[in-house]
Amino acid sequence: MENVRQGPGTGWREATEEALYGPHGFYRRPEGPAGHFRTSVHASALFAGAVAALLCRVDAALGEPAELAFVDMAAGRGELVSRVLQELPETVAARVRAYAVEKADRPEGLDHRIEWRTEPPAGVGGLLFANEWLDNVPLEVVEADADGTARLVLVREDGTESLDAAPLDDELRGWLDAWWPLPAEPGLRAEVGQPRDEAWAAAVRTLERGLAVAVDYAHTRGARPLFGTLTGFRDGRETTPVPDGSCDLTAHVALDACAVTPEARIVSQRAALRALGVAAGRPPLALASEDPAAYVRALTRAGEAAELTARGGLGDFGWLVEPVGLPGGALLVDVADDEEQ
Repeated sequence: MENVRQGPGTGWREATEEALYGPHGFYRRPEGPAGHFRTSVHASALFAGAVAALLCRVDAALGEPAELAFVDMAAGRGELVSRVLQELPETVAARVRAYAVEKADRPEGLDHRIEWRTEPPAGVGGLLFANEWLDNVPLEVVEADADGTARLVLVREDGTESLDAAPLDDELRGWLDAWWPLPAEPGLRAEVGQPRDEAWAAAVRTLERGLAVAVDYAHTRGARPLFGTLTGFRDGRETTPVPDGSCDLTAHVALDACAVTPEARIVSQRAALRALGVAAGRPPLALASEDPAAYVRALTRAGEAAELTARGGLGDFGWLVEPVGLPGGALLVDVADDEEQ
């Protein structure tokens, strides 16, 4: 990362790209993301079951084609795509062509049915699913200086920051004006999500017909965080973001800015999973005496469902749902969000 060590630093976008995806970056480590933070995929097999149920809905909407694509964006070590294949009915699984899209190398022992790629396949029909991908797409950070003028934040490898003296370029300024107007108050920060908008649009365009879903911690234009959300994670704990390859670097996603299709809808993970059959209700106590083992299994399932749908936790994730060449009904676009129920 010599480009970061010299001078006042570089923008967070370039520094993050090297720190996460460079030859010695965080995501090249053998333990993978699961060694440092817990996602919905790692929390419970119920999540993969829900994604499998959604893939079955897409299959039906497509008329049960001879080949059905499941594209797992930012696949990590292939945990989600592997579990989805296990959860699918055999009649559907036999027609699924599974893709894991990831910059890291293919892990040993991965199911032979999974094609490992660095880019999503083009012209396919099916479900493209991006769980916690966009929050790791590098972006620039800006901050209002002492005069209230928005400046690019520069960072060195040790995490030391400074503000660029040059004015923001037109591209950065245009995105901020449209999606994250920054008040002229010293110290306020914004994260310029244009690279994520472009990455998501490119992914959606690979679908000929089907459904694209992006799942992430998110915010919308009416409630942007005043000081941004850039942070780091290491060994399961939140830490100061330092672009030296030692930690994950992540920032919440402006999902409303990412939306591509007119039919796009953002719903909470809580609402989406409920619509896909993930329920957190406690099993009836009578089952404890009738079938104790079944009661324990049901109780465990309820606890896992509660974690996936919890307020203040995984349930607060946003699901950006984008039908491509398909009607939205039964594909979560018409799901009432939990605040509406």
